[in-house]
Amino acid sequence: MKLGQWLGLLALVASFYILWQIRQLILLLFTSVVLAVAVNRLVHRFQKSGVKRIVAVWLSLGIAIALLVGFFLLIVPPFAEQFQQLIALFPAGLARIQEGINWIEERITGSNLLQMPDTNGFLEQLQPLGRNLLQRSIALFTNSLNTILELLLVLILTLMLLVNPRPYRQAFVRCFPSFYRDRVDEILSLCNEGLSSWTAGALIEMVFIAVLSGIGLWFLQVPLVLAHAFLAGLLNFIPNIGPTLSAVFPAAIAFLDAPWKAGAVLILYIIIQQIESYWLTPTVMAKQVALLPAITLTSQIFFASLFGFLGLLVALPLTVVAKTLIEEVLFKDILDKWNYKNND
Repeated sequence: MKLGQWLGLLALVASFYILWQIRQLILLLFTSVVLAVAVNRLVHRFQKSGVKRIVAVWLSLGIAIALLVGFFLLIVPPFAEQFQQLIALFPAGLARIQEGINWIEERITGSNLLQMPDTNGFLEQLQPLGRNLLQRSIALFTNSLNTILELLLVLILTLMLLVNPRPYRQAFVRCFPSFYRDRVDEILSLCNEGLSSWTAGALIEMVFIAVLSGIGLWFLQVPLVLAHAFLAGLLNFIPNIGPTLSAVFPAAIAFLDAPWKAGAVLILYIIIQQIESYWLTPTVMAKQVALLPAITLTSQIFFASLFGFLGLLVALPLTVVAKTLIEEVLFKDILDKWNYKNND
């Protein structure tokens, strides 16, 4: 290899090393791009009605913020009240469990062999744990502050991309050789279409899960049906973990009413997730974005191992972009044009 080729290889390796060191920042930037693409669909609808882009952007952001604030007003106050009731009824729940175990033992052995610990003593044992949690509050505050700063960065970058995305796109295209810039611009358009289609599919799934959860919980007469339904739809955006978390609150609140309802709620959510996994997701995403289920699961594990929770959160849009790049760059631009000449 010539000196220029060695220098080029060294520059390429150094570039990959720098990108790896700032991978968390790049992931935050990608999250901003995903949010900007999602909100930009609403912006385009306002623009088609004759509204200027800057006004359309602020209208779209206002609607998004209003929905977010309304969601928290709907979810947080009733859940806080129910959580206080759970804490207050926790000793009574332990006593009921003890009575149930004693009753079973009396029927089986005729004697009470297993004694549950005293409720008051159990609560006294929890006090050191509370002090330990209090001592770790500084670390929790630091992590929370870091999360808030990252969230502000994502929101600011999203706003910048929404107001005037063209200069950022042109700057990215100019990083490539002149003969390939038109092709890069075309690939970016395809990535934008893929992300838009994925966003539409994700919204359809969230609405379906929310409606189905609401109907099931209403039939079981579980309190706070609307709040639980919205929470189930929102947490469905988080792969694998979200659906599990969405069942915790309704099951706990249903237990306050009747213990059998908690089991019925868990069965309901399992059935809903089976419907989503084996029918809804393959049907919706096959029409919106052609992603195989095995590739979807593998990508979630891969990006979660690389980037942590945020990687898991944006694993599917990252997969959509990676799929577009592989199809357009690797297959069409390299492999399909790679002519093998037989010298025999």
